[in-house]
Amino acid sequence: MARILLAEDDDSLRAFLTTNLSRAGHEVDSFGDGELAWEALQSSSYDLLLTDIVMPILDGIELARRAAEVDPGMKIVFITGFAAVALSQHSAAPKDAKVLSKPFHLKDLVTEVERVIAAA
Repeated sequence: MARILLAEDDDSLRAFLTTNLSRAGHEVDSFGDGELAWEALQSSSYDLLLTDIVMPILDGIELARRAAEVDPGMKIVFITGFAAVALSQHSAAPKDAKVLSKPFHLKDLVTEVERVIAAA
């Protein structure tokens, strides 16, 4: 399947997503803040960045912006309760990033991840 970099500061949500995306056949590296995720991104390649927007140290929008610079082909999905921020035309978020608003059903997340990875 896909190699996914997950950045989510909520420990229980991060563990839940990691477990279930792994069960869906994906390889998941997960981190509790954007800075740790950024360090991983610089030393490994990923098919998808799945990131919260509001996180300590380095927020998800800046993480996604940096990820898009390092690997323009990487898919990006925001998981957030602040969808309007990610979609703002003034945001630094990569323009082709997808947004999945919290709360979401696990089935919807897995479907969106698979759809984004399959897109050309």
